[in-house]
Amino acid sequence: MFTRTVSKMLVLILAVALVAGCGGGSQPKSDVIKMGANLEMTGGNATFGQSAANGAKLAIKEVNAKGGVLGKQLSLTIADNKSEAAEAANAMQKLITQDKVVAVIAPIASSSVMAGAQVNQDNKVLAISPTASNPKVTVDPATGKVRDFLFRAAFIDPFQGAVMANFAGTTLKAKTAALYIDNSSDYAKGLAQFFKETFIKNGGKIVSEEAYLQKDTDFKATLTKIKAQNPDVVFAPGYYQEVGMIVKQARELGLIVPFMGGDGWDSAKLPEIAGAQALNNTFFSNHYSPDDNSPAVKAFVEAYKKEYNQTPDAFAALSYDATMMVIEAMKRANSAEPVKIKDELAKTKDYAAVSGKISLNATHDPVKSAVIIEMKDGKQTFREKVNP
Repeated sequence: MFTRTVSKMLVLILAVALVAGCGGGSQPKSDVIKMGANLEMTGGNATFGQSAANGAKLAIKEVNAKGGVLGKQLSLTIADNKSEAAEAANAMQKLITQDKVVAVIAPIASSSVMAGAQVNQDNKVLAISPTASNPKVTVDPATGKVRDFLFRAAFIDPFQGAVMANFAGTTLKAKTAALYIDNSSDYAKGLAQFFKETFIKNGGKIVSEEAYLQKDTDFKATLTKIKAQNPDVVFAPGYYQEVGMIVKQARELGLIVPFMGGDGWDSAKLPEIAGAQALNNTFFSNHYSPDDNSPAVKAFVEAYKKEYNQTPDAFAALSYDATMMVIEAMKRANSAEPVKIKDELAKTKDYAAVSGKISLNATHDPVKSAVIIEMKDGKQTFREKVNP
């Protein structure tokens, strides 16, 4: 009887030990370091998310081919946020708490990154957005404090807005401008604000301010009002879906002045929606150009074309950069522990990225150059580079 009781107790103790060993507090060792990507794979910004996914996958493939990191291979788990802020928060929760990733490539849209910000903070796992450019992404407007676990690989809207305002006044010689703003987008509203401030500071005048909402399709009534004000340029800092229709309908109304925008224009779908000829005499700011002659850009474009049989846009380049920045932080930290990766990522200085040399400042924002793209017969052409 005593022997049987002892045997039963030993079995029970062993079972408890096995269960405890598999709990959330101590994950079993693995030869793989898991990264996540919370991206717009479907919905209104799908081309952005798909490009970003490709860029991240290429970065991880290249690193794995060279032996990986810390003696381990990297893997990438992609969650589709469907281009919606609420879904982005859910996707962030899943990647961190269920998939157990050590770092996340955050959404493209600023509002979606901010929607998941508390998830990152509560779980102490960083997210780095390839492109979110609203200042509120990395600095909480309610407290004025830096969000410890949020970073970005893109320049922010104050710089982008100023770049386009200066280009409008200096290169295009514009004295007056109209603003046509996506009122459902923090990105578009922020970019318009900073364009307006710089344009007025430079002596220009805003003669019209109009708004629309995402998924609108008929813009002619508002464009007619803008045309009546006879602006020298129209600044429309939205995303490619609506911008394509806006430019197309503007040209149909005879509004032939230059249209300008930000990096939200960067999609191969834009010429399909607007029409190649309608896009002539349009310009937008971007983070890189595949026509840039730098060795880093040439090598990236060649590798991306070989992998995907297409030219990489800025979303692919920035996602590649963001992924590599996290990997470099792991190497410097000599650890895949999320907090240690975060601490090293914050120290990034003079990193030679595809989109230019990147140093992160105190608010986790890159100090880097911008490029201006001109559309010619449906093709993006490199116009000029602007340094910070």
